[in-house]
Amino acid sequence: MMDDVQRMQRALDQANRAAQAGEVPVGAVLFSHDGRMLASNHNRRETDQDPCAHAEILVIRQAAQAIGQWRLTGATLAVTLEPCLMCAGAIILARIERLIYGASDPKAGAVISLYRALDDPRLNHQVMVEGGILADQSRELLQRFFHERRQR
Repeated sequence: MMDDVQRMQRALDQANRAAQAGEVPVGAVLFSHDGRMLASNHNRRETDQDPCAHAEILVIRQAAQAIGQWRLTGATLAVTLEPCLMCAGAIILARIERLIYGASDPKAGAVISLYRALDDPRLNHQVMVEGGILADQSRELLQRFFHERRQR
């Protein structure tokens, strides 16, 4: 079975695809409770002209369709950037068990940076979280993308 570093490497592969497509390089991969990859994708906001086309939302939708139910109980989501409030809400609503992420997002992060949505005891579901996995690689990819964009 894959460990968390291997899972995050798959998410980084998706983030690189996003960068090649001119999208903000965030990638996500969702794994079932037994370690099978259910879905993988990257940000597609520009491609789809959809403000909700974040990598996390796309893989949650794909995985739910693949297994035929919206509850993703026991699943682990690997994403290269700390999820925003929208994505944190979707993670909770999908009943995802674990989140692993790379870089923190001090401007929009809803896991630890700005909010602590995933472990709020007032909600009916809490998510186990492990941050900082391959954080340097995730951060460098984002920084390079935005540096190149500013150069144009």
